Amino acid sequence: MARGKKGNKQPGPVRKWFFRLVKTGLVVGLLGIIALVVAVTVIRSSIPGYEDLKSSPNGQMIRVLDVSGKELFSMGPSYGQWLEYDAIPDVMVDAMVAVEDRRFRSHLGVDPIGIARSLQVRLQRGHFAQGGSTITQQLARNIFLNNNRTFGRKGREILIALAMESKFSKEQILSLYLNKVYFGGGAYGIDAASRRFFAHSAKDLSLAEAAIIAGLVKAPSRYSPTADAQAAIDRAGVVLTVMQDAGAITAAQAAETNPTAVKLAPEPRQNSVRYFTDWALPQLDLLIDETVEPIEVWTTLDLGMQRAATTAIQKGTPAGAQGALVAMDRDGAVRAMVGGTDYVTSNYNRATQAMRQPGSAWKVFVYMAALEAGYTPDDIVTDEPIKIGNWTPRNSGGRYAGDMSVRSAFAYSKNTVAAAIGNDIGTSTIANMARRFGITTPIDTNPSMVLGTSDVRVLDMTRAFASINAKGISVTPYAINKVVTMKGDVLYQSKFDGSRVLVDPWVAAGITDLMQTAVNAGTGKAAQIGRPVAGKTGTTSSNKDGWFLGFSSGLTTGVWMGRDDAKPVSGLQGGRAPAAAFAAFMKVAVANRKVEQFETELVLPDWQLEPDEDELYGAPEDGIYVDENGMPIETGKGLEYDLEGGQADDGSPQLDQEWIDSVLGRGEKPAAKAPSPNQNRPPVDKPQVPIKQPAAPVSILPRVGDE
Repeated sequence: MARGKKGNKQPGPVRKWFFRLVKTGLVVGLLGIIALVVAVTVIRSSIPGYEDLKSSPNGQMIRVLDVSGKELFSMGPSYGQWLEYDAIPDVMVDAMVAVEDRRFRSHLGVDPIGIARSLQVRLQRGHFAQGGSTITQQLARNIFLNNNRTFGRKGREILIALAMESKFSKEQILSLYLNKVYFGGGAYGIDAASRRFFAHSAKDLSLAEAAIIAGLVKAPSRYSPTADAQAAIDRAGVVLTVMQDAGAITAAQAAETNPTAVKLAPEPRQNSVRYFTDWALPQLDLLIDETVEPIEVWTTLDLGMQRAATTAIQKGTPAGAQGALVAMDRDGAVRAMVGGTDYVTSNYNRATQAMRQPGSAWKVFVYMAALEAGYTPDDIVTDEPIKIGNWTPRNSGGRYAGDMSVRSAFAYSKNTVAAAIGNDIGTSTIANMARRFGITTPIDTNPSMVLGTSDVRVLDMTRAFASINAKGISVTPYAINKVVTMKGDVLYQSKFDGSRVLVDPWVAAGITDLMQTAVNAGTGKAAQIGRPVAGKTGTTSSNKDGWFLGFSSGLTTGVWMGRDDAKPVSGLQGGRAPAAAFAAFMKVAVANRKVEQFETELVLPDWQLEPDEDELYGAPEDGIYVDENGMPIETGKGLEYDLEGGQADDGSPQLDQEWIDSVLGRGEKPAAKAPSPNQNRPPVDKPQVPIKQPAAPVSILPRVGDE
């Protein structure tokens, strides 16, 4: 009886809870399956048909036009011929399946093994380092989703993949995938990729070529043959190994296939327009929100000016050096931009990225600050030795001309006068002026900053000169006039804001007066083009950088030349190659524009030009003197002058303030006076008289390397 009772013993609490959990799990699982089936069914009904998906584009097509509507180039997705599954080479299908989804033909759109492996790596490393997506999931993501790595997006991707597997055959899914996936270089689909990289249809792909294309999907930019051919070849070797492991090819086939022997299609010739578009097109992200619909981007570039700029830089830049040019219209529209002598060999944009010392071109800020502080172009300053703290600036060649006007000091690029002005008005005032006019790079306020020791960009300096040309109104460089859809809807239209005044018009007029004199008679004579030009040269110590910046007929142009490693360039000075390149470009660029006169013109004699090289410290460098033909002469011989005399040894007139006054029709030489109402200015403390020169005559011809 006792045994019978024991045999009929009721289940314990643990077993009861176990059976309850199992039953609950089964119910929940069944409900989950039902929910999954319902979700997949709903999604399946919303997915477009196969033919609709074939015709739907990926990515945004962008046509880039110049200011007149001429097409510069097209960018964005490039589609080749649509290939149905039967037309796709087997090697291409086998390569893609082997490297991207080995179990593609056996799963229902999701690979549990791949997902488990991906999660395991995620837990081990703390981030997703190995993908678990099937080809179907990748297709779902490319067509319907984005690349955000979140669990929510992954869940939607799985549901869509399951729905696609239930709606399309494996062959249709592969056909959609191989015709729509991105392979880099703007190419979508295997036919576009084949034509882009191998210059033939995907129907003719070899095993090696198929391996290269299949290897691109993982990282199109990293493994692109046009970006890194060796990386593409190495990746193709990995694909061949995976294909052999998957049984798609034999060991013999893998061994005899040589990706290095694949002949790549030649790269389309790139020209200097790319310097401009590389700078301009990223600005679209700030101007419009449209990222799907095809658009036309009307830029400010003038293709004719761009060709002239390219020619001027390529022909005018000294051997072994680089050059850059920016041309800007009255409202800041960039009409031409050249960032180097050859875009193919170097796409580094020296017009927008390089930072170099401007030399005496910086003096426009010094003299504008001086004009704003009360100086005038006709004030008398003294060109004489000066010491500011421990710094002793000097003129190139150690020559000093005594009393002269502010206009003449600027035209001859007198370093000692610029230093005295900077000491008078304060270098922080000059730095503020440069900041106002758009200099974005760091500016030091040491006394030597007046000679252009702070690095600047060509684009910023050109912008500053364009604002002077605009009579002191702020000018902001821009590259895009308007953006429209292919239907004609305007998404963006540029507008010029002329409300920000940087300096009073009379300050801008005064510095224009000085810059015109620099071109007519000073260091910038090589920039003359047969119509009024205002500009300034710049040459840094040891001829490392040469600049010319100026404007005429509403167009402002900045030119820089030098080596990327900042080593000296023999004979490079702002008044030579850069000024000549400026003139060569501007003669073409403004040929059809109205001649615009400036307020004053002053022509000074050729024989009294002051070299523009910025010698900052110490005694003059050892050098040689040359005659008018460039032949060396002995020191003390050749054309000479004596500032105390009134005539050079060859009988030419002596340049002094009296000569300048006679040219300007002022009559008698004015008495020495303070150059401005500013009572803190050093020249006010003592009479301004010409500095007496050494008894020995001094040659005024430039040394080799001087301007």
